[in-house]
Amino acid sequence: MVIVTGANGFIGSVMVWELNQRGFNDVIAVDSVSLSVRNLLQNRQFAHFLLKDELWAYLASDKAKEEVTWIIHMGACSSTTETNKEFLWENNTHYTQRIFEWCTQNDKAMIYASSAATYGAGELGFDDSTDPDTLKPLNLYGESKVLFDRWALKQSKTPAQWYGLKFFNVFGPNEFHKDAMSSVAFKAFHQIKQSGTLKLFKSADPNYKDGEFMRDFVYVKDVTGWMFELMEKKPQSGIYNMGFGKPRSWLDLSRSVFSAINLEMNITWTDMPENIRGQYQYYTSAQMNKWLAAGMSAPKWPLETAVKDYVQNYLNMDNNTI
Repeated sequence: MVIVTGANGFIGSVMVWELNQRGFNDVIAVDSVSLSVRNLLQNRQFAHFLLKDELWAYLASDKAKEEVTWIIHMGACSSTTETNKEFLWENNTHYTQRIFEWCTQNDKAMIYASSAATYGAGELGFDDSTDPDTLKPLNLYGESKVLFDRWALKQSKTPAQWYGLKFFNVFGPNEFHKDAMSSVAFKAFHQIKQSGTLKLFKSADPNYKDGEFMRDFVYVKDVTGWMFELMEKKPQSGIYNMGFGKPRSWLDLSRSVFSAINLEMNITWTDMPENIRGQYQYYTSAQMNKWLAAGMSAPKWPLETAVKDYVQNYLNMDNNTI
C-alpha cells in the first residue's frame, strides 16, 4: 500500500497516474480538498480517499502499520506569496515532521516535497549537497520548506529510506486549479488562445534583458518517473534536486508554446508587480550531479518536446486531466 498526500493536487495526482501506469492500484489518496470540490483523480485507480486530518487515525491503525510501504508526501501550501507564517509552518513543516516520525517508528519509506525556493536568489548556487542551514529563501514558503530539510538532516533516527525532493519549475497536466501559481506554460497557452499574444514581465534587474531570465523547467512526467525510480532503486537517503539541469529563458518557453499552437510568437511586455520584485528568482539551474552519481536516470522530456505533449495532448483537450 502506498499513501500519496496532495493526491488531489498537481504533482500528487500525476504521481497516482504514474503508479497506475506501473500497475500499482493499492493507493490511499490524501488531500485537504475533497473529491466533491475538485476531482483530479476521476480517471485514476486507488483504494481509498482520505481528507488531510483523517490520515492520522488511519496511521494509528494496525492495518496501516502492516500494509503501508511508502508515504509520498506532496501535500503542502505551495503559494510563494502566502504571508501567514503559522499556517505555512503547520502545513509545510510540522505536518511533514509527523509523517517522518511515523515512518521512522514503523520502518516505512518516505518521499517528501521540498522546493527549489529553498535556494533563495541562488547566491550559493543550486547544489543539493549544500548545507540547508546556509540557505536564505526569499519568501515564507521557501522558509517553511528549508526548515523541514534542516530538521530532517539532524535526526539520528530516520525512516528506512527517505528522500526530500527540491522541485524546480515543474509544469504539466493537472495544474489548472493552481490559478496564480500555475506554470507559465499553462498561462501562456490560455492567453495565446484568447488574445493571440502573451504577456511577459519586463526585467527589473539590469543584469537581465526582457524575457532572458532563466529557469530550470522540468516536465511533471519526468518528476513522477523519478519518484517511482526512487521506490525501485532506493539510493542513499537525503535531499535531491528535481530539475532538468539546464536553464532555459522565458522566451524559449514562449517560443515552444507558440510553436505547439502553430502560431508566430507575439509578446506583450508588462511591468513586474512591486510586491514580487524583491523575491523574484531571475535564474535557477538544478545541479543534478548528485542524482546522476547515485545511478538515477537523466531527464527524458526536453522543453520543446514536453510543451508539445502538454499543449497537444492535454491543454487542447476538453478534459485536460491526465
